[in-house]
Amino acid sequence: MAQEIIILECTEAKALGKPVSRYMSTRNKKSPRTPNRLEKKKYNPFLKRHTLHRETK
Repeated sequence: MAQEIIILECTEAKALGKPVSRYMSTRNKKSPRTPNRLEKKKYNPFLKRHTLHRETK
């Protein structure tokens, strides 16, 4: 399969200077539907709410 492991990092906590939350996920490398960085809403325990998490390099 063409699955790769990626790390999702919180964008809002980084801007506020708080500890960032990170999640691991997988994505399909060859999918034409996701050519850019993946973004998902995930829970950030430091901010105690759901925030936008973006794929890191």
